[in-house]
Amino acid sequence: MTKSKEELKHEILGLVREYYSAAHIPPPFEPGVGRVNYAGRVYDEKELVNLVDSSLDYWLTAGPYSIKFESRMKEFFKSKDFVLVNSGSSANLLMMSTLCSKELKSMVRETDLQPLVPGDEVITPAVTFPTTLAPIVQNQLIPVFVDCEIGTYNIDPKQIEGAIGPRTKAIFIPHTLGNPCEMETIMQIAEKHKLWVLEDSCDALGATYDGKLVGTFGALASLSFYPAHHISLGEGGAVIVNHPRLPKTLKSLRDWGRDCWCDPGISNTCGKRFEWQLGELPCGYDHKYIYSNIGYNLKATDMQAAIGIAQIEKIPAIVEARRKNFWHLHEGLQSLQDQLVLPIIDKRANPSPFGFAVTVKGGLERIELVQHLEKANIETRQLFGGNIIRQPGFMNIEHRIHGDLNNSDTIMKNTLFVGVSPRLTSVMIDYVIHTFKTFYKLKTPLALKE
Repeated sequence: MTKSKEELKHEILGLVREYYSAAHIPPPFEPGVGRVNYAGRVYDEKELVNLVDSSLDYWLTAGPYSIKFESRMKEFFKSKDFVLVNSGSSANLLMMSTLCSKELKSMVRETDLQPLVPGDEVITPAVTFPTTLAPIVQNQLIPVFVDCEIGTYNIDPKQIEGAIGPRTKAIFIPHTLGNPCEMETIMQIAEKHKLWVLEDSCDALGATYDGKLVGTFGALASLSFYPAHHISLGEGGAVIVNHPRLPKTLKSLRDWGRDCWCDPGISNTCGKRFEWQLGELPCGYDHKYIYSNIGYNLKATDMQAAIGIAQIEKIPAIVEARRKNFWHLHEGLQSLQDQLVLPIIDKRANPSPFGFAVTVKGGLERIELVQHLEKANIETRQLFGGNIIRQPGFMNIEHRIHGDLNNSDTIMKNTLFVGVSPRLTSVMIDYVIHTFKTFYKLKTPLALKE
């Protein structure tokens, strides 16, 4: 007897659950043998089931799962909108391009913040990820670099106001390694000087400042769903939209620049698809093929969103596990404060840590500690681009520097981070602490407090 498609799907998904148990359960950790990765995907059979379920429906582009994911995340942030894209880097590009859209001029009041034009300035920290800075340059804007604080690794809030010039129009800040920036000061400065605020929240899903979720302060905020981040869709990212006048332009730029706002697979939401007259097009030109912006195609696939639906349920547990591992490391390395700068957290902030950063001091070279940790199978990372204007791709960009970037140079030379991933057990964290201490016993035998 031929099985129905429903029976076949039920059987396939049951086998997927069995396959997860057989193929995806990691082996027990053995110190010095197993790898202590700085990051790793957190998933179970639900992600695999959703992925296969979506593939069987064969809706390859953004579709039902994407709409559901956006709706659930909009509810999570209580935002005006939530727009799924193909990466956190694309989210940053979309945010900056939205503020530069000529269409925006007709959508904001004269009393509102105004669109950016080439030559306008954007204040941003010198220690950053390349794709936080790149959209500023790509939109012909001028980055104004401000130094960072050692310990928080965020923009120094005390220097921001002094960096403002006649053409400064925005502040673009990353919450580095999931540690919230000092948002009270930043938002006060932005309101006083009528500046847009953009948040790069790619490292910081679930972090709060003064009880408010990071990503809900600025007009727009980005998230990344790359495997190293808090939740993962493989690739993927999103824009949290907090300003009521920005969703239409941002979605247009994501979707080729089109004027139409129909969801995928839907036509004639406006009820007058063949009645529009825009630009110099003939009246009645199909609204699905009218373009109001010079845009991109930055959509994610429905299969990615299907994974995301399962990941949303895990956000509270993932954030809690990251915090637990972070504070375990923080407590375990207290005896090394003469040798290392440990992370500093604002008393109003509750981080959602992406990593645990330390800055080497006392005359030792960072590379020595890195080699010691890596030899012990503990994965390390530098703090992204370091002082980004030292990078070959950014050395000759047009920019302005406020004050000096001494801390940014120190971070570039002496800072590294290790992981706090939920995949790391307390046994792994204890091993990391032990390896740090072993290094400093070898280098400075009298430095440790017994």
